[in-house]
Amino acid sequence: MDAGNNSLSRSGFPSLSLARFALVNGFLLILLVIAMTAGIIIGPGNLDLGRVFPLDPDTNPHAAILLYTRLDRVWLAALVGAALSVVGVAFQALLRNPLADPFVMGVSGGAALGGTLAMVVFSGAAQGLALQGPAAFAGALLATLLIYRVGRVGGRLDATTILLVGVVFNAFASAVITFLKTVVSAQKTQEVLGWLMGIITDHDLSTLAWLTPGMLAGMVVLWFTATGMNALSLGESGALNLGVDVERLKIVVFFAASLLVGLAVCVTGLVGFVGLMVPHVCRLVLGPDHRLLIPASALAGASFLVLADLASRMAFLAIGRELPVGVITAFVGGPFFLLLLRRRHQRAFV
Repeated sequence: MDAGNNSLSRSGFPSLSLARFALVNGFLLILLVIAMTAGIIIGPGNLDLGRVFPLDPDTNPHAAILLYTRLDRVWLAALVGAALSVVGVAFQALLRNPLADPFVMGVSGGAALGGTLAMVVFSGAAQGLALQGPAAFAGALLATLLIYRVGRVGGRLDATTILLVGVVFNAFASAVITFLKTVVSAQKTQEVLGWLMGIITDHDLSTLAWLTPGMLAGMVVLWFTATGMNALSLGESGALNLGVDVERLKIVVFFAASLLVGLAVCVTGLVGFVGLMVPHVCRLVLGPDHRLLIPASALAGASFLVLADLASRMAFLAIGRELPVGVITAFVGGPFFLLLLRRRHQRAFV
C-alpha cells in the first residue's frame, strides 16, 4: 500500500487510509455474503440445506437443486454484477463522464448481434444455444477492434470519437437485430427478446470454470490502472504533467473494459443499469478515488445483481414465470437513477 500511496500523491489525491479501505470493502463483502446466502436458500423448489449431503446431484435431489439451479446461478450473477460495475467505473473515468454506461461503447451491440445471429442462423435450439455465447463474444471482440481502429485520431485514442462510434455502432447493430427478428418465427423472436433483456440461467459450473478467471483478471487489470484513472480525472494535460502515459492508459482501460462487457453479454445478454447506477452511487457515497471505488463498486454491483436475480426468480411464485433479470434492474435502476439526477440538479441550483 505504501507504493500505491506514493503514486497516489503524484496523482494529486490524498493517501488512501488502509483502515477506510478495509472498513468499506469489509462491510460490502458482508452484504454480498448475505445476498448470496439468500440467493441460495430462497427460490422456487424445495431446498433443504440440511439434506444436501451426500453432495451427489445424481442421487440427491437437494444436492441437484443446490449445484444446478442455485449455486451456479448466484455465482454467475455476482460475477457479472461485479464486472459490469467495474466497467462502469472504467468507462466513466475514460470519458470523464459520471453518467457513462458500460454499454455505451458499442461493444454490447456487437455481442448482442453476434449472439442473435447464432440463434437465428442455427435454427436448432440446442445448436443455437451452444454457439450463442461464443458468437456473442466474437461479436464483442470484433466490435472492440473496429471501434478502436476508427476511434484513433492522429495516432491517439480520442474519447469523444470512441463514444460517437460506439453510439452509431449500437444503432446499426440494433437495426440488424430488429430485421432478424422480423424474418424468424414468433417462437424464435421470443427467445431472442428474452436473451436481449438479460437472463441468468442455463449455465453450469463448467461455464463458471472459464468465465471466473477471465472476469477476475479483467477486473484486476482495471484496478491496477486506478492511480492513472485518478490522474485522468484532472484532464489529459494534467495527467501528462503528472507523468502518466495517457495513451497507454486509455488503450488498457478500453480493451480490458470492452472484453469484460463481451464476457458478460455472452452469458447473460443485456443487463442494464448495473454498470450505470452502482458506480454512480458508490462515487456519491465514497468519493472519486478509483483505488477504493473499483473494489467497492465490484462488491456492491455483485450484491445488487444477486438480489435482482433473486427477485426475478421469486416472480415465478406470483406470475408463474421468471422475469428476465434485465427487467428487474430496469424497474429498480430507472426510477432510482432519475431520483438521483433530480436531487443532483436541485443541489446545482441551490
